[in-house]
Amino acid sequence: MIRRHIPLTLALILLASPAMADDYLAFHSPSGNIQCAISTGDYAQVRCDMSALTPTYRTAPPDCEFDWGSSFAVDAGGPGYLACVSDAVADPGGLELGYGKSITLGPFTCSSEKSGMECSNLGGHGFKLSKAKQRLF
Repeated sequence: MIRRHIPLTLALILLASPAMADDYLAFHSPSGNIQCAISTGDYAQVRCDMSALTPTYRTAPPDCEFDWGSSFAVDAGGPGYLACVSDAVADPGGLELGYGKSITLGPFTCSSEKSGMECSNLGGHGFKLSKAKQRLF
């Protein structure tokens, strides 16, 4: 009986620790063209990367030394923006967010439609992505 209480107590301590308070979720559109990740905690953000697109935004900022134009992000409190990135959020183990489905984690909600992916924060800011057009708001 004591053996059962020790793991439960340990689990409760770990769940209460600040390091375990952050959540991370990787997902993608059914086509696989849009790969996303939501993270909460100190660096709360949703970011989506696109593999194939006709870029709506074409001029990278002069201070971006990495990839620009196919990664879109929104933080918990600000408007959507194009991210200057040297990594990718694609995760082969991420879940498929089917068309007509939405997912919410922390202050973010993302919705998958045949017309593309839309992600926003509680303030109504974010981005809408499709292969043909991308929009920040």
